[in-house]
Amino acid sequence: MMEELRIKITGEEFDYHALLDGLREYDRPRDKITSLLRQGAVIRVKKGIYIFGERYKRRSFSTEVLANMICGPSYISLDYALHYYGLIPERVEAVTSVTVSRGRRFSTPVGLFIYHSVPMRAYPIGLDQIELDGGRSFLIAIPEKALADKIQADRGTAIRTQAEMRTYLLDSLRIDSEGLGKLNPETISQIADQYRSRKLRLLSGLVRRLGGTGNGHE
Repeated sequence: MMEELRIKITGEEFDYHALLDGLREYDRPRDKITSLLRQGAVIRVKKGIYIFGERYKRRSFSTEVLANMICGPSYISLDYALHYYGLIPERVEAVTSVTVSRGRRFSTPVGLFIYHSVPMRAYPIGLDQIELDGGRSFLIAIPEKALADKIQADRGTAIRTQAEMRTYLLDSLRIDSEGLGKLNPETISQIADQYRSRKLRLLSGLVRRLGGTGNGHE
């Protein structure tokens, strides 16, 4: 049965409908799902989201793909994306994402997934789609948007000047100064307009002063 299921489900991350469809030729497919879960052939990440167990996987599952699936619409951002791009040194345990729905946390067998809510008007700008093997992909903020999301999410920080912004970025967030100077100030300005954020306009001005060329992400 698992050999047939693996032919029908080629990816490592899949939802309930794909699993049910893969078992449609069997009587009482829901009972089959319960049996597969009990055997560890399939692992439930959260209700309706699954990966294959160790014995039947063909490649490592992607926590980034799972993050997009667990709560949608969403894209990876904040600390996880900043580390992904090498802008902060610390390894991030939780996969952090942004969504237009309410903020949520999911503790799963494969890790912690955290979702922060943003206004709908700020959601669509500054996204990239990363293609993986096996036809898989995930949405992630570009570096400028990941940093903007982080600054907006940190509501307890009062930043009024470029000097205060620089101190916050380099001392509090430990942002890589060289990477900061490579960001696109025009892109940050566009994001600031969508967020209607004075802090992000300060960020755009600071990046421009540090040498941002505007040749990065659009």
